Amino acid sequence: MNILQDLSFFHLIANASLLVQMVMGLLLFVSLMSWWYIFQKMFAVRAAVRQTRDFEEAFWNNPNLVTLYQQASSKLRHDQGALEQIFAAGFTEYVKLKKTHGVDSAAVMDGTRRAMRARFQREMDHLELHLSFLATVGSVSPYVGLLGTVWGIMNAFRGLSSVGQATLAQVAPGIAEALVATAMGLFAAIPAVVAYNRYARDIDRLATRFESFTEEFSNVLQRQP
Repeated sequence: MNILQDLSFFHLIANASLLVQMVMGLLLFVSLMSWWYIFQKMFAVRAAVRQTRDFEEAFWNNPNLVTLYQQASSKLRHDQGALEQIFAAGFTEYVKLKKTHGVDSAAVMDGTRRAMRARFQREMDHLELHLSFLATVGSVSPYVGLLGTVWGIMNAFRGLSSVGQATLAQVAPGIAEALVATAMGLFAAIPAVVAYNRYARDIDRLATRFESFTEEFSNVLQRQP
C-alpha cells in the first residue's frame, strides 16, 4: 500500500466514511455561500458609503430642500442611497403634515421624525441582510468540522480493533481524513468571522451617520418658515 497516495487530499475525501463526507459537503456548501454573501455585502457596503458621502455633500451645498427633494425623487429606487431615502421620507411627511390644517409645529416635527426613523430601520434591515448567516457560519462551522473529525477518529480506532498490531500506515489515513473535516470547518469559519466583524463595524458607522443626519435635518426643518 502506498502511504503517500493514501494521504493525498482527494483520496482522503473519496475514502472517508459517509458521515464525514456529508460533513465535508455541508462545510463546502456553507463556505461557498458565505463567500457569495461576503462579496455581495462588500459591494453593497461600499455603495452605501459612497452614496451617503455624495448625498451629504449635496445636502449641505444645496440650501433649497425642494430642489434636492425633486432630484432625489427623479431617481429610480435602486439608484437612491439609504440616506437619500431617509431624507425623502422625512421631507414627504413634513410637506404632507404642513398642508394639513390644525396640525401644530410640534406634531409636524414628531411625524417627520417618525417617518425618518421608519425609513432608517428599513434601510438598516437591508444593509444587515445576510450578516446573521456569516455570524452563524463563523460560530458553528468549527464545531461541525469537529463532529466529522471525532467520527473519523472513532472509525479509525474501530478499524484497529480487528488488527493484531497497529502501524502508522494503518492509523494515518483514518486520522488524516478526520482532520480534513476540521480544516474545512476552519476554512469556512475564518473568512466569515473576519467579514462579519468588518461589515458590522462599517454598518454601525453608517447607522451613526444616518442618525446624525436625521437630527440635523430635523433642526433644518424646524427653522423653515
